[in-house]
Amino acid sequence: MNKLYIRNKLKEFSIFFWLIGAMFIALSIYKIYEENSKQNAEQIYKILDNLYFKKTIKNITSNLDSRYLSFKYKAKPGDTYEKIIDYLEIDNNERKLLLKSILNNKSLKTLKTNQKFNFKIDKLNKIKVIELRVETDKKNEIVFVYNQKTENYLSKKIQKNFQKNIVYKEAVITNSLYNSALNINIKPNIIIEFARIYGFQVDFQRDIWKNDSFQIIYEEFKNTEGKIIDTGEIIFANLKLQDTDLQLYRYEYEKGKIDYFDENGKSIKKTLMKTPINGARLSSSFGKRKHPILGYTKMHTGTDFAAPTGTPIMASGDGIVTKASWCGGGGNCVKIKHNSKYQTIYAHMSKFAKGIKKGKRVKQGQIIGYVGSTGLSTGPHLHYEVIENGRKINSQKLKLPSGKILKNNDRKNFEVSKIKIDVLKSDLITNLN
Repeated sequence: MNKLYIRNKLKEFSIFFWLIGAMFIALSIYKIYEENSKQNAEQIYKILDNLYFKKTIKNITSNLDSRYLSFKYKAKPGDTYEKIIDYLEIDNNERKLLLKSILNNKSLKTLKTNQKFNFKIDKLNKIKVIELRVETDKKNEIVFVYNQKTENYLSKKIQKNFQKNIVYKEAVITNSLYNSALNINIKPNIIIEFARIYGFQVDFQRDIWKNDSFQIIYEEFKNTEGKIIDTGEIIFANLKLQDTDLQLYRYEYEKGKIDYFDENGKSIKKTLMKTPINGARLSSSFGKRKHPILGYTKMHTGTDFAAPTGTPIMASGDGIVTKASWCGGGGNCVKIKHNSKYQTIYAHMSKFAKGIKKGKRVKQGQIIGYVGSTGLSTGPHLHYEVIENGRKINSQKLKLPSGKILKNNDRKNFEVSKIKIDVLKSDLITNLN
């Protein structure tokens, strides 16, 4: 083995070891740099939290080297507007000014759990919070922007970026209206509204038969990703019962006054709804009966509707709540005075709806409580009473006057609106095929 060969081999080995060493050094430098970068980043976040927020709030959406920072916050149970503003490390005068602006806005009267806040912070401005966005519902938000000239926050309600679609659906009722509607992807709140507007003339437990059908046109709102975020008004509805069509058209007969009218321009609305609960079974009618608990025969002064615990109970007419408390044998009950002639009672509730108390004004169809079995009761049901001129009467035989009838120019304008809706329905049906 000659010297030249040995020299070349040694040279190769030295180059190899030099490359290994260089790679090791490079990896070490990168690791040190990465750790330092991470520490620096964490330090920057820590400094920013100390500067702008007393508590860590996730989702910093702006760049760290930007002049502006954006903090997102979602309200938790027990939060108040004051507590949320106190999280911010801002001047006390600015805190008071921002809180006052929020509390003066009627749309933000009540703080809801999971309500979303988005703060825009200016690191260089004396007033740090230059913009605040507060979500009021799925479609709207209130925006507060600081105005340097007035040294105050100006607020504006804006709609989120969504698209309104007009939807047509139809189905044959094979089991129940609710299930048939759910099967074609109609949202529950639309089904409840559909039942409410027909509740003045249709008993959904006894008047609907298998193979009856319905049609409905309503508004639907989608976000930029195509997800349904909310539903709007029912524009048209048709309930076909044993070959009888009950068509209803939504119509604004005066500014801000909207109702549903049949094809003859007659409002479906009556003083009281036929039944204040949907999907219930008539378990005990008005009249003498043997009391299931007391054991003796006495007058049953109301109508009982058997339904699962928690089923919503609606106010059968507009009025003022005169009682919302314990009623002895009636358990939790609500009493409503509708006018000088009519009052209604709803008994055995499991609980009252939020905000229902004595003196509260309620609208027809508004949920006032939920089915239960409180008081003298053998099972979950609603005991419903109608009082006419101080005397308890049979609610199922009560004949009430119909609502508004459109005449003269109102009738002509309604006919134009009805034709437009009929054309819309034809177009929607055509597009389905």
